[in-house]
Amino acid sequence: MSNFFFEIKNGNFVASEKNKVNNVNLQIKEKGEIVSLLGPSGVGKTTILRTIAGLQKLSSGEIFLKDKLISSNHTHIDPEKRNIALSFQDNSLFPNYKVIDNINFGRKRSNGNGFSYETEDIIKLLHIESILEKFPHQISGGEAQRVSLARSLMSKPDLLLLDEPFSYIDQNLKDEIQYSVKKLLKKINLTTIIVTHDSYEAFSLADRCGIILNQELKQYDVPYNVHHEPNSLEVAKFLNKGVFVDVKVNNNDCAVHSLQHEELGEIRGKLLKTYPAGKNVKLLLQPEDLIHDDQSELKLEVVDRKFRGTNFIYTLKTKQGEHIPVFVHSHHIHQHEKAEKFGIKTPIYIDHLVCFKI
Repeated sequence: MSNFFFEIKNGNFVASEKNKVNNVNLQIKEKGEIVSLLGPSGVGKTTILRTIAGLQKLSSGEIFLKDKLISSNHTHIDPEKRNIALSFQDNSLFPNYKVIDNINFGRKRSNGNGFSYETEDIIKLLHIESILEKFPHQISGGEAQRVSLARSLMSKPDLLLLDEPFSYIDQNLKDEIQYSVKKLLKKINLTTIIVTHDSYEAFSLADRCGIILNQELKQYDVPYNVHHEPNSLEVAKFLNKGVFVDVKVNNNDCAVHSLQHEELGEIRGKLLKTYPAGKNVKLLLQPEDLIHDDQSELKLEVVDRKFRGTNFIYTLKTKQGEHIPVFVHSHHIHQHEKAEKFGIKTPIYIDHLVCFKI
């Protein structure tokens, strides 16, 4: 039995010796929640989706949907009886069916869950009006992904599984479609699990996010907490584009905590974990943490500069050999060259001091 809309209890998912995820515990409390599973390619995310859909058996553990056991050591409900729709990254469209016929196949499989939308609504939302009479071999990879998604939505499932659903879609269209799809999923209250290797996609679409690394579900929480409060050095390194620097804890018993770096000086903020005064720890410095200030006495050497459109990313070198990235708006007056000195505003204040033991 389960008290959740969907639950995995102690699930072991195995496709091969390298492609497996062990001892997964994951809950979706309410119907209509969107969950993302984030991790590098080949880590086993798709294996989890295939097992939930019933396309392969669960090695051990239990999977429940709407308080019904659908997978365990002794139970395996056939895929067609689960009312779960899976949209693959490679789309898996019927090659001899036109686009419109592929979409209507989903409608034929519908068990009538009462979703209040029509085929025309989905077609318009996904921008596929112009390709309805084409065959799969006549459309692009991104278009095929959108057709596959439309077919899955039209089947009106209890649970929708999306495997890298936007990976082939052009960036200028991707943001719009992601926004529209999320809005629709919330409107029709459709529970969804999305697999992705893109952290921005995982955070923007989901109510809760699971991080899968080295064959384990490492963290499962709301996206804000996953990003700002990673529960391990492993998760922090995977998610963040910053660096870890060596600091010493000055105090841990004040409203504002204080750390000390040999060259950056005092760094203030709120420690997410408490460490004793005098303890040496690793502090995560992200590109947005340090503020550019040419009037500051604290200056570091520029060793690299990358233009990213709206901003530059400068890489600064400390005397200890640490390379620290810093965001600066691209319209700032003085664009520093390599070997120049770059000023850092002091004292340094960081809202979330993410630290780990050395």
